Amino acid sequence: MKRCWLLKTEPSVFSYDDLASKGRAGWDGVRNYQARNLLRDEFRKGDRVLVYHSNADPPCVAGVAEVVREGHPDPSQFDRRSDHCDPTSPRDFPRWFQVEVKAVRKLKHPVSLERMKRTPGLSAMPLLRKGNRLSVQPVSPEEFDLVLRLSSSPDGSAA
Repeated sequence: MKRCWLLKTEPSVFSYDDLASKGRAGWDGVRNYQARNLLRDEFRKGDRVLVYHSNADPPCVAGVAEVVREGHPDPSQFDRRSDHCDPTSPRDFPRWFQVEVKAVRKLKHPVSLERMKRTPGLSAMPLLRKGNRLSVQPVSPEEFDLVLRLSSSPDGSAA
């Protein structure tokens, strides 16, 4: 069964447009154990992904991606030139994992965080819970589809 996910990224570091221009990319640099466990153990090829721009004005879901390679060791943990290098991670038992995703489509109308907060069918999304800062989050198929429906029209607010 295909699952749905939300992956957060800062657009100034790696935006949906960056993913679209590359076509596909490893979702690297995740350095939280709970998020790592999801990437390593739960993501499956074909899973659908909402790409969320955090630390943006406004924060929003910007596009859709698909998992094309399941969890595997994140090579950035071993790259001393990388901002994500972890010199304590053993090569024979890597600590950090990533998945590879491909761009599917940029949303015609990005769905802002404020719009999602105003949408009753999204109230249970982990993204909308106070204090949830996890960069990798499950999304129900119904939430995923509702976000896509919202993206078919402009927000209409002064967000």
